[in-house]
Amino acid sequence: MVDDWRKTLILLGQALGAILLCEAVGGLAGWVTQTSVTTWYPTLAKPSFTPPDWVFAPVWTLLYALMGLAAFLVWRRGLRHAPVRTALTAFGIQLALNAGWSFAFFGARSPSLGLVVILGLWAAVAWTMDQFFRIRSAAGWILVPYLAWVTYALALNAAIWWLN
Repeated sequence: MVDDWRKTLILLGQALGAILLCEAVGGLAGWVTQTSVTTWYPTLAKPSFTPPDWVFAPVWTLLYALMGLAAFLVWRRGLRHAPVRTALTAFGIQLALNAGWSFAFFGARSPSLGLVVILGLWAAVAWTMDQFFRIRSAAGWILVPYLAWVTYALALNAAIWWLN
């Protein structure tokens, strides 16, 4: 009985660690975004489908948590399996591109560079989902809202680039 509780606590700790890793990437992206979102971003022409500023933080917080959970579910299958390593490599690439977009769009204040990065991000998220579905379908499904949001963000980025 004690061993079951211990195993459960270890699993919860590992899941929480994966989630916190993703949230830390989100924190880094937020840090880069912070100055530009109050100075430069408001000066840009934006399309009618731009959400209110307050929407971004809760959506991204939830999406980073879902990313961490999905990665944890895949990781649990075991790093000794090549498909798991491939899937987590894809995940790492998309996570790096995710942070890279904030540096490109807000840090460099460049909608054009942001557009290039988000195109790569979209492809990397789709690749990650494909790999996750092959290992654990629940992990792939957990990333569906993320791909949907990145698709929306890509359209928003493209519209801002076009308008400016």
